[in-house]
Amino acid sequence: MLAIVIPYYKFIFFEKTLQSLANQSDQRFKVYIGDDASTENPEILLEKFKGQFDFVYHRFENNLGGISLTQQWDRCIALSNNEEWIMILGDDDYLGNSVVESWYKKYSIFYMKTEVIRFASKIVVEETKKVSEVFTHPIWEAATDSYYRKLEHLTRSSLSEYIFSRASYRKYGFYDYPLAWNSDDRAWLDFSDNKPIFTINESVVYFRLSALNISGKEDNNVFKSLSLISFYEFILSKKLALYTSYQQDRFMRKYEKEIKMVRNLSLKEFFLLLFCYLRFFNFDSFKKFIKRSIQ
Repeated sequence: MLAIVIPYYKFIFFEKTLQSLANQSDQRFKVYIGDDASTENPEILLEKFKGQFDFVYHRFENNLGGISLTQQWDRCIALSNNEEWIMILGDDDYLGNSVVESWYKKYSIFYMKTEVIRFASKIVVEETKKVSEVFTHPIWEAATDSYYRKLEHLTRSSLSEYIFSRASYRKYGFYDYPLAWNSDDRAWLDFSDNKPIFTINESVVYFRLSALNISGKEDNNVFKSLSLISFYEFILSKKLALYTSYQQDRFMRKYEKEIKMVRNLSLKEFFLLLFCYLRFFNFDSFKKFIKRSIQ
């Protein structure tokens, strides 16, 4: 019923990831490991875990994650056997011992009412060895509200602490942003399919932040910015009407600011903002935007 998919590339933290799966108090899951032509072969380590949990390992002959992380996620998911629910677990993240057990315990509560389930999370900062306080969420929350809290730095979110339905994944797929930055944010807005996200706060997924992963690196900020601009365009074009006036203004300002950090507004971007101001705001807000644009 539950597929845990691991797009593997880095060895350094992988044993902790695997050990967390072996430690699950409920073993009703199957793991699918897709090796992205890594130079660090994990097969000797995997031998150690044979019989401790059910897994399949497949090595791809070409590296795809360096070109498109979302396509690597897709081909790893394709290794699975049509389980109804999917988790994509990073090769440097790990699960608390009761994650799978709590998912099954809550199953009757959320089944048929949601397409996306998430867990509480903690950040493990590798360089300092510090572990953050737990990040919890409302039990039921609209995906739009969830992302807005992240926008305002009131919470955090990453790929590993979510489980999503295969049906919704097939319907929408992952959007291929640069570095897959914001691809998970877009997924929860799409995959939720107009249903609320259900949260299990009793169990924790641990997200590792290090200089080795995309979140911790700073030499890729240009690509992150390009991704964010494209993601904001999606929000402004498809989701803005779902937010309050204050929130709409926050999105539009952040979109405008993110662009101006790297270049001038393109004609397409100018007209998108123009349309949004005319649709959602009064004439004074429109005039202020025009004034900012010509300065």
